[in-house]
Amino acid sequence: MKIISGILVLITVFFCFKHGWPGITGNLKPEEAKMMSDLGIGRNLLLFIALTNLAVCVLILFPPTFFIANVLNAAVILLIMALALKTGNLKIALIEIPFLLLPLVLIYLGHPLKVKI
Repeated sequence: MKIISGILVLITVFFCFKHGWPGITGNLKPEEAKMMSDLGIGRNLLLFIALTNLAVCVLILFPPTFFIANVLNAAVILLIMALALKTGNLKIALIEIPFLLLPLVLIYLGHPLKVKI
């Protein structure tokens, strides 16, 4: 289980960095920029989401902050799903479901480096 949890942590860090960094630097791909505008996400909300993703990227690596990082990650994904449903874009909301399950599974599995006493 620790190996699976470790792999999922690395996947989460990769995705959080991959989605957070372009939001900070403003180097969004054209289709990402279109999706953000379709969802009604402005520059300030995009910056907030990007900063939250980068925070999750760092916090998930340490056992004491592992739980809160996964909760933040799930909250951001739920926000995107809610905005997609608000705009009537069911496709984006459905695409986000596996990404919502990832932090929940990680919470269940626990941090791979946590020592049980």
